[in-house]
Amino acid sequence: MRWAPDAVALIVQKYGGTSVGTTERIRNVAKRVARFHREGHQVVVVVSAMAGETNRLLALAKELSSEPDPRELDVVAATGEQVTIGLLAIALREMGLRARSYTGGQVRILTDNAHTKARILEIDEKHIREDLAEGTIVVVAGFQGVDRQGNVTTLGRGGSDTSGVALAAALKADECQIYTDVDGVYTTDPRIVPEARRLDKITFEEMLELASQGSKVLQIRSVEFAGKYLVRLRVLSSFSDADDASTGTLITYEEDDMEQAIISGIAFNRDEAKISVMGVEDRPGIAYSILGPIAAAGVDVDMIVQNIGASGHTDFSFTVNRTEYAKALDALTKAKGTTFSAREIIGDNHICKVSVVGIGMRSHVGLASKMFKALADVGINIQKISTSEIKIAVVIDEKYLELAVRELHKAFELEGSGASA
Repeated sequence: MRWAPDAVALIVQKYGGTSVGTTERIRNVAKRVARFHREGHQVVVVVSAMAGETNRLLALAKELSSEPDPRELDVVAATGEQVTIGLLAIALREMGLRARSYTGGQVRILTDNAHTKARILEIDEKHIREDLAEGTIVVVAGFQGVDRQGNVTTLGRGGSDTSGVALAAALKADECQIYTDVDGVYTTDPRIVPEARRLDKITFEEMLELASQGSKVLQIRSVEFAGKYLVRLRVLSSFSDADDASTGTLITYEEDDMEQAIISGIAFNRDEAKISVMGVEDRPGIAYSILGPIAAAGVDVDMIVQNIGASGHTDFSFTVNRTEYAKALDALTKAKGTTFSAREIIGDNHICKVSVVGIGMRSHVGLASKMFKALADVGINIQKISTSEIKIAVVIDEKYLELAVRELHKAFELEGSGASA
């Protein structure tokens, strides 16, 4: 931990839906919170709705309307967290501790008015600080806030992570602890590679790349927020014993004395689809002519490749999330012959993306060739390549995903103490 064992720290703890999925699990969370409180620390707890509850509430709204009004949808969805904060406060009080629950509106977590995907603007932490000073454990509803008109808003899927990080930033907490169903960030998914190793530390940059490339441990927005405000994050398991001293994985800023592996992890995303526009005119503005209709349809584009032109024509391809594949194809089909002309439009929704991430890439060469050789040695063809300063991502056939992850994990020796060049 960052603080000395005998020092009082201000800690924000966030517990997800599976961690508070039953009253028994809520009791276990209360025991863990009580341990930190009895050690003298000030504790703010942020909780999600019980597992499955948000989906149940949204399904009820959809039974009444195929397109529920976003404002009213937020009113419905936010009730899940209100139940959980009340139950956890009751459990803590039953243990003889002082506890008080707050909805996002009661704290005054101020957001914009983009219902169902609101962004936090500011937080009034005055009442929380007063409670903490009096020895009270503060329990706050994640995922929600209010706009300037007092309307209930929600932050979108995984928004409780963002709530926790934002509160930690506002309170200048010593640490924000994210409790999940895993005990930290691993070099890759242990379900695919049993030898995957839990990382003791990882930088914000690396975690952001892993999250954006498919790692499901943390919500991307929460990592962005933590990096911006330098909030130290720690990922831990809520299913270990309440007295477990495991330190999980610390996500922090890069320190001069922080020992860095060359490669920190292998991320992957199955939810990918590829669209290729064949034989388009090789002229200025062709990229906009193709991607403009895609953007207008509200579809996000990931990797883009445009071939070298020949005889005045070129091929243009890109990837999208698989859930938006049909929408993207439809938008292009309608635009063909209007904003652009093409020989044909073809698609493939059986691809995946595999990424190698590590801050050590900045100072080591030959990592791309090592990655490509490892895939070639097992007969995996690379369809697209994308790079950043600390990431190399490739698109491959979906059927090779697990083989690719295992081979890359082995090639970069991630099961040991670090990765080699």
